[in-house]
Amino acid sequence: MTVLITAPYNEEGRKELEKLFGSVVYQSWKENGRAYREEELIQLLQESNATGLITELDQVTENVFASMPALSFVGVCRGMPSNVDVTAASNRDIPVFYTPGRNAQAVAEMFIGNVISFLRHTNTSNQWLQDGKWNSDYLQAYAKFKGNEITGKTVGMVGFGAVGQRIAKLLTAFDCKVLYYDPYVHHDHQLYEKVSLEKVFSDSDIVSVHLPRTDDTLGLIDRSYFDLMKESAIFVNTSRAVVVNREDLLSVLKESKIRGAILDVFYHEPPEESDYEFISLPNVLATPHLAGATFEVEDHHVTILNEALKKWKGEKTLNIPTLYNRNDLTAEV
Repeated sequence: MTVLITAPYNEEGRKELEKLFGSVVYQSWKENGRAYREEELIQLLQESNATGLITELDQVTENVFASMPALSFVGVCRGMPSNVDVTAASNRDIPVFYTPGRNAQAVAEMFIGNVISFLRHTNTSNQWLQDGKWNSDYLQAYAKFKGNEITGKTVGMVGFGAVGQRIAKLLTAFDCKVLYYDPYVHHDHQLYEKVSLEKVFSDSDIVSVHLPRTDDTLGLIDRSYFDLMKESAIFVNTSRAVVVNREDLLSVLKESKIRGAILDVFYHEPPEESDYEFISLPNVLATPHLAGATFEVEDHHVTILNEALKKWKGEKTLNIPTLYNRNDLTAEV
């Protein structure tokens, strides 16, 4: 069996798959300079005669599955297999594996770093210093940029999956109280309290959103929730911009109804003029969708996916948490 890997995949992980399946063809999209389009992916699969595919960003469409009837599995190195036509795979009884939590540590660390930077005015004070504005006594900056500590704050999570739980774990070092809203998660840790969505917004000093894009989450966070926030509170979004009502968030920021926002995601990427309305606000710390961008994330997805494939191949089971469409499959390995 040959497995085509177009996702970034370290050498150790590729060797493991060679032992497991027999042959690996490695054609990372990074070498291509972009993700493979449908027709390019079909050509790669046909040329390699692959019956397994590990992808990250490529277009794995109905036509890909139709062109490769012998395909036995697809592995997706992402938190959600959003680049794959999962219905087409399920209709052919093809398992689709994915790697939830691969970027949990990366996002969690950036959350901590950006919140501290925001509270301590790191970016604005750095620009002030570069602009040569420290021209008075030695206490000028001390008074101008005095900030707050993250320690002791109440942090509310909207969504408490792998990322939210990893952030919560790091926050215990800062003696933070963690509230969370997630109808699908029940956590028994005594330091984390499951509450209503309204209470997350009303009681938190920092509200952080960790939601996937679904029909239920589109525009979920609107003015009714922002109006519950403390004037001193910070809103953080490192998940998807579209889960937040754009106009409502923009208005509360422009009106200074809350202290500000830390945004890593936008309604258009690359940003358009409407997104720069947020980016240019003085009470917004904006980063260009970098929360999950670490080299270590690629190692994490290799570990998660290889463990799933070894279980699938070795134990001939579909009872694997990272098998996305396991409830839609009828055949075992």
